[in-house]
Amino acid sequence: MIFAVPVRMAGATNGPAPLPSRVSPLAPTHVPKLPPVEGVRLATAEAGIRYNNRTDVLLALFEKGAAVAGVFTRSKCPSAPVEWCRDKLKSGAARALIVNSGNANAFTGKSGRAATKLTATLAAEAIGCRAGEIFLASTGVIGEPLDATKFAAVMDALVARAAPDPWLDAARAIMTTDTFPKVATATARLGRALVTVNGIAKGAGMIAPDMATMLAFVFTDAPIAPKPLQALLARGVVDTFNAVTVDGDTSTSDTLMAFATGAAAARGAPKISRAGDPRLRPFQKALDTVLASLAEQVARDGEGARKLVEVVVEGAVSKLSARRIALSIANSPLVKTAMAGEDANWGRVVMAVGKAGEPADRDRLSIWFGDIRVAHKGARDPAYDEAEVSAYMKRPEIALRVALGLGRGRDRVLTCDLTKEYVAINGDYRS
Repeated sequence: MIFAVPVRMAGATNGPAPLPSRVSPLAPTHVPKLPPVEGVRLATAEAGIRYNNRTDVLLALFEKGAAVAGVFTRSKCPSAPVEWCRDKLKSGAARALIVNSGNANAFTGKSGRAATKLTATLAAEAIGCRAGEIFLASTGVIGEPLDATKFAAVMDALVARAAPDPWLDAARAIMTTDTFPKVATATARLGRALVTVNGIAKGAGMIAPDMATMLAFVFTDAPIAPKPLQALLARGVVDTFNAVTVDGDTSTSDTLMAFATGAAAARGAPKISRAGDPRLRPFQKALDTVLASLAEQVARDGEGARKLVEVVVEGAVSKLSARRIALSIANSPLVKTAMAGEDANWGRVVMAVGKAGEPADRDRLSIWFGDIRVAHKGARDPAYDEAEVSAYMKRPEIALRVALGLGRGRDRVLTCDLTKEYVAINGDYRS
């Protein structure tokens, strides 16, 4: 089943950053009000990173003692902030997160590394901590030098204004081609305390994660040490962000980070020091819920998207094989354009299964669009009704299921259709 995401867009005006003129028709209809997370304060600013009069910097400020975990792109051309975070993650401690939009600080050589160091130094001086406790992320144009001196004009004000409430402002500040801010929240019982998990994300294009999405950040007041937090995050990403694709392109900047302030310990939450602690099960469920919601919102906001498409592959020789076949289907331009054209062209699905390089038997293959079986045992289903299937394809959410008949492996991937607007957005991206 496709996730139901509790987000409301209509009338959302909190904060100075304007939403894009076109909001995705797949945008969720309800936005949850994210509660404060004890030990986390937020602020945003206009630094003029790429555009004037646009909120483009986010500061998330943490009390001393916050733990940090992260997973990052496996791209062989990672951005400078990704390299910075990978290195600083070893300490497990964080005092702040700085995110900018408009410039990815990727493929920027020595100047990119200098920009990350200057940004962290400016933040550390304003906060009163070590530069190694500052984590960074950047999103936007690749290959353009980032003028980090622009942060100097806003850093002190960001620290001074930081407050527990502006979650929607924070989500807006990191948007690029996104048409709506992406937020999610959940709670879990940990010992005697109720802990909160809040998340924000951005991503609409260059989405074929090989660990996470373009940028996503999770915040909790649970007292979880860095190692178990890292294990929880790595486990949670497998069937959420790593099961989403928009266009088959993995970003240089993919970053998912989690920050745990530990403030709930004062309310009776036990301090968790190992990933196998059974008391973590409700927290893992809450974390997975947040990650799944954010991941679906990324698919819903795919550049130019008009259809949310769920691809389920079952009967494969393994889960990994099912994942590879599902991604082959979800990333196929021919399948995606058929979805855009509301054409149940199951022949393109057969093509995508066959090219995946995984075990498959044409004469055992069955395909469904929604609950309608269109192909069975290597041929068109005898009961195939073109009018019935065409009516189904007009829906904004399409479920596509493939049964291989070879084993018990099953997996699920979310994607979207490929429209003319995707080409227009990316053809004009740097203009």
